[in-house]
Amino acid sequence: MKILLSEKTGGPETLVLRDRPDPVPGPGEVLVAVRCIGVNYPDTLMIEDKYQFRPERPFAPGAELSGVVEALGEGVTRFAPGDRVMALPMWGAMAEKVCVPVDQCHPVPDGVSDADAAALQMIYGTALYALEERGDIRPGNTVLVLGAAGGVGLAAVELASVLGARVVAAASSEEKVAMAREHGADEGIVYPRGPLDKDGQKALSTAFRKVLGEDGADIVVDIVGGDYTEPALRCTGWGGRFLIIGFPAGIAKIPANLPLLKSCDIRGVFWGAAIQRDPEANRRAMARLLDLCAEGKIRPRIHASYPLAEGGAAIAALSGRGVMGKVLVEL
Repeated sequence: MKILLSEKTGGPETLVLRDRPDPVPGPGEVLVAVRCIGVNYPDTLMIEDKYQFRPERPFAPGAELSGVVEALGEGVTRFAPGDRVMALPMWGAMAEKVCVPVDQCHPVPDGVSDADAAALQMIYGTALYALEERGDIRPGNTVLVLGAAGGVGLAAVELASVLGARVVAAASSEEKVAMAREHGADEGIVYPRGPLDKDGQKALSTAFRKVLGEDGADIVVDIVGGDYTEPALRCTGWGGRFLIIGFPAGIAKIPANLPLLKSCDIRGVFWGAAIQRDPEANRRAMARLLDLCAEGKIRPRIHASYPLAEGGAAIAALSGRGVMGKVLVEL
């Protein structure tokens, strides 16, 4: 089989396509013939040894996949050969065949495509966990989403809308804001490309306030970080929840007086660790997301698809600012 490997620390250009024997499922595992792989921002960090998890090399990137069960390891009774599944191995998915622990697999219903199944787990799982478990979202809340056209951002827009919130989408272009509106945002804000000086941050805070209103945001979903964090925090309402999910624009230095003055919370969102601590909650969340997808209430937007041999290019695409939605590798 073909597998795309990280054999040394570096960027996407260092990945190499290799031939390896087909894997054999061990006890409690299933062998999956991979159809689609979801590409995510952690893939860019993991191959550079900058992520929270550091797998031993050589390893294949790719945290999530969809495919068809081909063989069962000893003791597996939940699935049969031919079943469609999605799985979240966290790495190793960029291969034609992958052995996955059965507990990481979820059955995919007929109403959900392979592409949608590969796109659901990480971005929608993160967004749902952020909004409900960390954000305590309620119908009627106002939710500000930074980076609203990216994978997690667009998922947060869709899910917050489904959960009855007023959604304000912030992104770096009119095109991105328009797309967020198509996916459920009520209003939109175009912010400038960084870096921002103090005057630029003040102007952005004013723009946020103008749209959010005097009460500010009940929840801020910050997937951007850097110079965008403080202006958004200044617009968080009394008792609000400021959710830190990522920081492609850099790790912000947050003035400690702001959460005090607003009596608001700054909450981290580490979904990858959360699902390890409570896998049963994650199984319920995945079943719920698959149902919402099958019902047409959420619809992953596929920005682009690449063949396995171009998996490095798929990862590199995430480093640009032109991606709107999800990037996939398809076999």
